[in-house]
Amino acid sequence: MADTTATLPTEVFNVEVKNHELLKLAYDAYLANNRTASATTKTRGDVRGGGKKPWKQKGTGRARFGSSRNPIWRGGGIVFGPLGNENYSKKISTRAKRQAIRQALTLASEANKVHVMDITTTGKTAEVVKFLADNKFDRKTLIVVEEKTAELLRATNNIQNALLVSTKYLNVYHILNADAIVLSPASLPTLKSWLVNSDREEA
Repeated sequence: MADTTATLPTEVFNVEVKNHELLKLAYDAYLANNRTASATTKTRGDVRGGGKKPWKQKGTGRARFGSSRNPIWRGGGIVFGPLGNENYSKKISTRAKRQAIRQALTLASEANKVHVMDITTTGKTAEVVKFLADNKFDRKTLIVVEEKTAELLRATNNIQNALLVSTKYLNVYHILNADAIVLSPASLPTLKSWLVNSDREEA
């Protein structure tokens, strides 16, 4: 369980972060791509009633109206409201996403949030709770492993302040929101291959 932070690859954990624009873009894209269009409103054609003309066209001195479901009436339809089919997703290139993850990991490393440690468990939640307590990971902890085993999943599912992710599912949102990041030693080669070597091969 020894902390071997010194083994972190510099190509991933020591990149230049000139500004936070790319991080902001990746962070917003993650939130937008997980947003669901659940809000819906009714237009004047969807609102029940309003079939009868409220009053005759002329002679009353009032403004002319053809339906009580006119949008400017109380109980009328909604103009330009959400219809439940909106697309809020934002696109960001794969290379930009990887660079944002490298920047986020660099900032986390500079803040001493990154720890390379092995978590062994037989599937009992108490074992992982003890591991977190022994290492003083008492706030939001991101646990990154090469492969999610059934034992790790069972042991971490009910821990509120711990999130288990496999290496290639890392994202800027979880990295920036974590108070501590625990990386398994086996995840480091995959992390370097995914974030560094893949970009070189595609260049």
